[in-house]
Formats: sequence, C-alpha cells, structure tokens
Amino acid sequence: MTPPSQPSQPSTGLDAPGDPSLGPPPGCPAHALGPDGLRRLYGPEADADLPAVYEKLRAEHGPVAPALIHDDVRMWAVLGHGENLHMVRSTAHFNRDARNWTALKNGTVKPTHPLAPVFGWQPICSMAEGPEHLRLRGAVTQALEIIDHRSLRRVINKACQEIINRFSERGECDIVSEFAEHLPMKVMLDILGAPEAYSERFVQAARDMIKGTETAIASNEYIMGVLMELTARRRATPEDDFTSRLIAAPAALTDDEVGQHLRLVLIAAYEATANLIANVLRTVLTDPRFRAQLNGGQMTVPEAVEQSLWDEPPFSAMVGYFAKVDTELGGQHIRAGDGLIFGIAPGNVDPAVRPDPTEHMMGNRSHLAFGGGPHECPGQDIGRAIADIGVDAFLMRLPDAELSVDESQLTWRSTILSQHLVALPVSFTPRAQQDIITKPSMVPPPRPDWQVSSAAPSPVPAPAPAATATPDVPAQAEPVGAPAGTDGVRAPGAWQRFLRWWRGY
Repeated sequence: MTPPSQPSQPSTGLDAPGDPSLGPPPGCPAHALGPDGLRRLYGPEADADLPAVYEKLRAEHGPVAPALIHDDVRMWAVLGHGENLHMVRSTAHFNRDARNWTALKNGTVKPTHPLAPVFGWQPICSMAEGPEHLRLRGAVTQALEIIDHRSLRRVINKACQEIINRFSERGECDIVSEFAEHLPMKVMLDILGAPEAYSERFVQAARDMIKGTETAIASNEYIMGVLMELTARRRATPEDDFTSRLIAAPAALTDDEVGQHLRLVLIAAYEATANLIANVLRTVLTDPRFRAQLNGGQMTVPEAVEQSLWDEPPFSAMVGYFAKVDTELGGQHIRAGDGLIFGIAPGNVDPAVRPDPTEHMMGNRSHLAFGGGPHECPGQDIGRAIADIGVDAFLMRLPDAELSVDESQLTWRSTILSQHLVALPVSFTPRAQQDIITKPSMVPPPRPDWQVSSAAPSPVPAPAPAATATPDVPAQAEPVGAPAGTDGVRAPGAWQRFLRWWRGY
C-alpha cells in the first residue's frame, strides 16, 4: 500500500516497490512499467495501443485505476461509464481546479509539464464552479445562442467547397491534413471573427498544443497571442461575431477571460471535429457495410457521426478532475487533492453499458464524447454541424473516393487526450473546381428550356380584357403543369426544398 507519508498517491497494492530483489526478472514486460509498478498512459506501450492499456487497467483494478501521466505523475484513471458520470456530476466531491491538486502544490508537477496548457488553471468556465461558473458559462452560452444555425450551415458549406477545390483537380488528397484538420479551423475562426488568422501555421500550432510535446507551450503562446490581439480589436470595434458578443455579455468578462474562452471554444471544437471527420470518413472508406448503409439510406450522415462518437470519441480523455474531499469512487479510496482522468474512450466501451462493443448504438446519445454535468460541452451542436456537413459535402463532391493504401498501413498518433489518425490518403476521379457561391447538390439545376411531353389543351376563349390591358400585346399561356409565376421552370419538390433548407440554402 502507499506509505502514509504520501497521502496524495494512489494505492498500488505493491508490498515493497523499492526492493529490487522483489522486482520482475530481466526481460519481463513489467520493466516497461513506471514507479510502484503503475502503468504509463504515455510512452511506447501507450503510443502503440492506448485502448489496450486501459483494458489492462480495467482488468487489474476495476472501473477506477491508478496510472501515470507524463513525468510519471500519478493520477486515477476513471474507466467506468457510470463512475465517469458520477465524477463529473458530483460537484461537492470533484472539480476541475488544478490548484487543489496535491501534486501541483508540492512541486511534483512542474510548470513546464507537457500537459500544463491543458490542466493548468485558467479563468474559464470549465475550471470554475459555483457563482463564478454560472457567470462565465452564461456568457459563453449567450454568445453561442445568438449564432444562426442556417447561416452557420452556409459558412460550413462554403468552407467545404473552398478546401475541396484545392485538391479536386489532382484526383488525390490526404483527408486528414488537407481536409479534416482545415475545415473546423476555418469555420471556427470565421465564427470567432478572425478569418484572416486561418493559416497552415495556425492549424499546426493548434494540433501541437494538445499533443503534450516539447513545443506545446510555445504553440499555446502563439495561439493566445492571436486571440488576445483579436480581443483587443473587438473591444475597440465590435462586429457581428462570437468574440464581440462574448465581450458584450452582461457578465462583463475581462480581456484575459475573453481570450481564454476563445481558446477554449476554438481548440475544443477544432480538435474534436477534426478527429470526428477523419474517423467517419475512414469508416466509410474501409467498411463496405457502413458505406452501403449510408448509400442505401439505412443510416444518415448524422447517425454515422453519432456512432463514431461512441466508437472513436475525438477526445479519448480529459486531464483532469481533482478531489475536493476524501471520497470513494469505483471501489477506490480517493483522497482530497488526488487528480483524476475523465476517461471518455474507456467509459464508452465499459462492458456495463456495452457488453458487445461492435453493436451499433443507433439513436443512443449517452456517450461521454461531450462530457457531462455542469461542464458538458456547450458548443457540441456546432461540432456536430461541421462534421455532418463536412462528411456529406466530401462524399457528394468525390463520391468515388477510395483509400489509396492498404487499410493495414494506416497509423494513429496516440496521446492521453486523443487518438489522431496520422493520414488518410485517397484517390478519386479528378473534378473541376466548383463555384463556391452555389450550393453543392445532388439536385439537378432547373432547365430553362423545360417543355411538357404532351400537347397543350386548346385555349378556352377568354373574356374581354380589362380596360387597363394593352390590346396589341397577345396573352401568353403558361406551360401545362408549371406553377404560376415560374416562367415554365418546374418548381422544386418537397424533398428538394428540404435538402436546400438543410444545407443552408
């Protein structure tokens, strides 16, 4: 058991971890374990197959297990679906304020820790509680509620066409680096009011920031510099965008609070949606049954997106939650000041809720992909809209896209926070660039020379024209079957009108 002098350390059940004579023999896989025999959620084993590490922890410890994050810092990995929901909902026992973390207070966690940008305390709603949480989250929610979702669909559609136009004539592309990583960033910067900030450098900085790399802190500083400059501009000159509405909210956020919330909304939506788009399109390209269900109408794109949120949640986990008091969770004694990992991916495959992880969860939205409790993601509908429209637009523009490498050659980059597909190369029939002003649609445009196939009936004698009519201009009969006022062009049917409305046109 953990010595009493280390109250914040999770118990490992090892009797004498410091005695080398009791350790595993040379060559044993246990040598890959960390101090006290704890499994690492980073490093070679985790990079190779992090889900397998979670399952080993579940088998060894149950729904809550001791584990190590970067620099061998100890935390509890919460693996059970019910245990995760209990943690995020029990505000009297847990919160997201890292200043309560014993490992941070005693210096075990250094300011240079690779995940510091993720768990380090910031003046944002996801790390506040009580009245302060209500004030900050209220400002974000109000700014999000003003967004017109029909206009948002137009923005997403336009961004899709602009990005696809870059590679449509080549007949090949990498979906991850050329589409999935760019679409959400382009849309989110437009929503925030900083479309000019969109660039390859900004996309890569956002990707690097959450990897936990040596350059993560520098990438975070670059992104915050752009967002703080945007905050200062909108404070001086408001416009019709999310940033201006956040500044104008009754909560009266400071510039620092505005900038931090811009980063929160931007990075959460970007990373989640980029992974989601890549995961859905990979499944379509590699699973013939899945693609057949989409093509045959048995599954809609939104349903395919929802299934992916169960199977491959964009964020695998969140670091972290922190115990406010001594408590019990999943059969483990959690001490005040202990750190916990919100285990999204392992919670989604908890045998207690998914005895068969291969079963489709059609219509079931109880996954953990968007969190839960008071900190549930307020912008999840925006992420869903970007993924739904992005996947739909890609498949409509490039319906014959096929994976250009064997499925076994696909690789992932795993971190505690997410499992990111490295590349998804595809080939397709080269297509000309598309006018981004018009809507990408499977509905053919109306023909100006449309004619009925049957002869028009004999005209019925009309009454004498009114006194205001011009006698030397003959009356024109409308084509049979054409609604009045269409000049002979067939009006779109109900389904066509619905498709135009759904895609924002």
